[in-house]
Amino acid sequence: MENPGFIHTVYFWFKENANPQLKEEFITGLDKLAKIKSIQSVYYGPPAGTPRDVVDNSYDYAWITTFKTSADHDAYQIDPIHLEFIERYKELWEEVKV
Repeated sequence: MENPGFIHTVYFWFKENANPQLKEEFITGLDKLAKIKSIQSVYYGPPAGTPRDVVDNSYDYAWITTFKTSADHDAYQIDPIHLEFIERYKELWEEVKV
């Protein structure tokens, strides 16, 4: 693996009564988000569901990206694709942790 200069991890918890159709579209939104040019690598998905005391399986989706530099991360934060993602899916989220 290339040396990740900057790792950005986000955990999403959906509202209990979140729009089912929007929840389905969320993965498509992550697919689009993964195309942002400043991202070095990206991994995302639901929790593994491993039954261990040290594992938090309570979130709905995790988003893990690496960037070569903090400037690349900063560019990602203001990229129109990222801003559109937030605007489109923010109604799903009960909580987001970075």
